[in-house]
Amino acid sequence: MLRYLVQRLLVMVPTLLVISLLTFIIIQLPPGDYLSNQIAELKARGEEAGLAKLEFLRQEFALDRPWLEQYAIWIGVWPGPNGFNGLLQGNWGWSFEHQRPVSEVVGDGLLLTIVLNAAVVLFVYVVAFPIGIYSATRQYSIGDYGFTLIGYIGLATPNFLLGLALLYFANRWFGISVGGLMDPRYIGAPWTMGKAGSVLAHLIVPVIVIGTSGTAAMIRRLRANLLDELQKQYVVTARAKGLSERRLLAKYPLRMALNPFVADIGSLLPSMVSGSVIVSVVLNLPTIGPVLLDALASQDQYLAGFILLFVTMLTLVGMLISDILLAVLDPRIRLDGEAAR
Repeated sequence: MLRYLVQRLLVMVPTLLVISLLTFIIIQLPPGDYLSNQIAELKARGEEAGLAKLEFLRQEFALDRPWLEQYAIWIGVWPGPNGFNGLLQGNWGWSFEHQRPVSEVVGDGLLLTIVLNAAVVLFVYVVAFPIGIYSATRQYSIGDYGFTLIGYIGLATPNFLLGLALLYFANRWFGISVGGLMDPRYIGAPWTMGKAGSVLAHLIVPVIVIGTSGTAAMIRRLRANLLDELQKQYVVTARAKGLSERRLLAKYPLRMALNPFVADIGSLLPSMVSGSVIVSVVLNLPTIGPVLLDALASQDQYLAGFILLFVTMLTLVGMLISDILLAVLDPRIRLDGEAAR
């Protein structure tokens, strides 16, 4: 296991480098950049006052150099002008739109994004697991039909519409303030037990809204996988030998049916970040989703590049977790390749 973890961590390094290069190339594809667009706008309006400062910033952050050299400076493998260093040295870059370092722009938003996505993943699996098992073991029952109907409604309902409805009821019934991830009086305040409790209370609505579609899909997937396993010959043989249904279900079919269920962790984490942008805008959530949207629209390349790399890291970590869990659940999977030899 330790050897496998070391190998996977070593593989993650070149993977991140390749994805960072692709990310930088994609960000560079639209003509110009944030500063050059600002310069063109000032020239079009005949305002010459701010041109010198913008030209200085272009040279300060190496935006006047070839894109490959810009990438090397951004990563931190090539010295930048005036001591400007990159990601490997802990410098996340500068946000031209916000006129602040990227670390300050995404600081609290990054933490709240991690908390929100962890809560959504926990919600999806906690809700989908028992319902999927119930639907598979009681196929075509009233409960199965009921959960299927709820699942289809969850898939068909727009997230922003569900979010608005839940915000209304949460405010009317429980007094939770509309929008945001905490009560307005805690914004900008240091972390206390009251602030943490306010965040937990405000997490309920966005977790349900973002996790609804993922939960419905997980239920259908687990139900289908488990039904397929329950019809196999080894289950019939185990029943013939007198093994109880509860022990039979937990010992073999459920473990085999969980493989795709667990493997989805790798894709679930980044999809929550990318798929919650509209929900974050509607619910006024201070996460990095809307920040990424604005950064891409304004070509704020350092800010957009860092957020995209963060989503990539979530994907790689999720895939590593799912691979380890798969090896624990399914004895047919060997991390060290012994089965293949």
